[in-house]
Amino acid sequence: MGKEISPRHLVWDYLQKTRSLCAFSLCPDISKEKEYKALSSELKDELLAEGERAKASPWSVILLSDYLEFSKNGNRVRFEELYFSRRRKLCSLVMAECVENEGRFLEDILDGIYLILEESAWCLPAHNTHIRDAKQQEYPDVLHPIIDLFAAETGALLAVAEYLLRSVLEKKSPDISRLINNKLEERIFKPYKEEHFWWMGDGKQSMCNWTPWCTQNVLLCALTRPEGYFTEKEIRKYLESAAKSLDFFLDEYGDDGCCNEGAQYYSHAGLCLFGALYLMSDVLKGTGFEKIFEEKLIRNIASYIVRMNVTDNIYVNFADCAAVCSRRTAREFLFGKLCKEEALTSFAAEDFRKDSMGGRVLTDEINLFYHVLQAFSYEQMMTYPKSKTLCSDAFFESTGLMVCRDDRFVLAAKAGNNADSHNHNDVGSFTIYKDGRPFIIDLGVGTYTRKTFSEKRYELWTMQSQFHNVPTFIKNDTEMIMGLLGKDAAGDYHDSNILMQRDGKEYAAENVIFKEKTDEGPIEEFRGPVLSMDIAGAYKGPLVKRYKRSVGLDKGKGIRVIDEYEGEMTALLTLMTYEKPKRVQGDRLLLKIGDLGEVLVTGGELVEIQTYKVEDERLRISWKHEVYRVLIRLGDEGKLKLEIS
Repeated sequence: MGKEISPRHLVWDYLQKTRSLCAFSLCPDISKEKEYKALSSELKDELLAEGERAKASPWSVILLSDYLEFSKNGNRVRFEELYFSRRRKLCSLVMAECVENEGRFLEDILDGIYLILEESAWCLPAHNTHIRDAKQQEYPDVLHPIIDLFAAETGALLAVAEYLLRSVLEKKSPDISRLINNKLEERIFKPYKEEHFWWMGDGKQSMCNWTPWCTQNVLLCALTRPEGYFTEKEIRKYLESAAKSLDFFLDEYGDDGCCNEGAQYYSHAGLCLFGALYLMSDVLKGTGFEKIFEEKLIRNIASYIVRMNVTDNIYVNFADCAAVCSRRTAREFLFGKLCKEEALTSFAAEDFRKDSMGGRVLTDEINLFYHVLQAFSYEQMMTYPKSKTLCSDAFFESTGLMVCRDDRFVLAAKAGNNADSHNHNDVGSFTIYKDGRPFIIDLGVGTYTRKTFSEKRYELWTMQSQFHNVPTFIKNDTEMIMGLLGKDAAGDYHDSNILMQRDGKEYAAENVIFKEKTDEGPIEEFRGPVLSMDIAGAYKGPLVKRYKRSVGLDKGKGIRVIDEYEGEMTALLTLMTYEKPKRVQGDRLLLKIGDLGEVLVTGGELVEIQTYKVEDERLRISWKHEVYRVLIRLGDEGKLKLEIS
């Protein structure tokens, strides 16, 4: 629990200026046959092919023992694949039926709807608690439903499916829609009205992507209900609750729009904010609510993802984010259009065109609303012109993140603190890409398990500062410890002879200075954008008095890192690389990083180059082969310089 904060009232204030309500209209239902027939032949053929593939595949069988596996051994992957495969299949079947409208997929759709309606709970085992960060209940909570991310997603899937197919379901039996509505009432509407879930916000707890993600999907459930299901007053109540929650979420953002969860979570944070506002603006048409997309904060949140892009589908990553992300979709495209951010609109369309056909029809997506938005934006995205607007350098003061670039390098460096959502202990770390390839890297996170979000989170190697590009401090039996460092990450975390960064807001960078150009006055030897900070506060060890780090890009030449250390412990700098480092023979300490470039080290000695196999499935999305850790011991003078070219 943090101190009480006052929400921005941004969404709330826009809502209070409105009066009338309209019917939901963002998704044409199956009766709008002309609109579906007008879709491109290429798209319709692919949607039908996906529907046929889905029709041919069996529905997954989910047993109670599958649900209980998480409580027994912490594994969440197997149950979730069984759970998500049902939802992916249903999306494909519904889209195919809407395109063809001949009833060929309807029997399979009903099988899927009834299977999901009969599930004991929609909440994932890993989220099965009413209290934030509390121990999960072992069994599904049948009598007291929990609205987690995927209970809300499932409600939205069923609600949108019923909305799209309402006219044909009615011909089969009115009981189908009634049954869906009853289940939505039991698992979404009643809990939402009667229980305050933490993600709704209270001005005391910090919010994260859960807030807009759940809020968007609750709105989808409510706004797609047939005329007369809710009174106008009841719909207004849903909009007011959503506005309050979204304002609590926006309190987590600085005016610069930086997502402290990182680029990968933009799809669930910034884009679900867009989704919720888009839904609200639809039912508030003509009231002026849509002008919220012209607010600087909303526009900055929208544009964040463009600034984080390195090249292709590679992004600057930190915390739990992967370096390789999914392609952009209609959501970014529409967000950019509504915010009048041409760079985002064009970027989203161009990235969408690079995707495979399967990616363009969202074969892995379980949110049916996104499928419909994608289908009806398809042709415009395929033909949208490429923007001539170039991505500029950025400094996000709210999180202390600098991203700068020239024709060859992309450099990112992070100050901030270790209380980010999905935090890794990485204050002061930096990453470098050269010619679009990873040079100095941030690993990201492995496959989620129970341990990932437990009190043992920082025993995991990818979370620790010793596997980020920052120093680790050691004392006593120095040579022996150096030889074992990193071999047992969990043991290192609890070893009093090893000082790594810790998690929490108090573990933070101090004296943070960003300078963009030389005419602002150079910092020491730097002549381009540079970020300087003291990161000793991220360790809070009495024997570590000061550790000043300056990181900068001298455009057209290279990158420079200067570390200055005062303290009584031995400082070992980590450099994580993707290509294999090799020392070049000579008097100087020169490291050749694969065929990418070189790192000239002054003021330090090479201790060891370690190799780490990448065996985790999630890590392998970004890293296809081994990664390497270079350990460099700072000399007695306490000043280390890296010149990277």
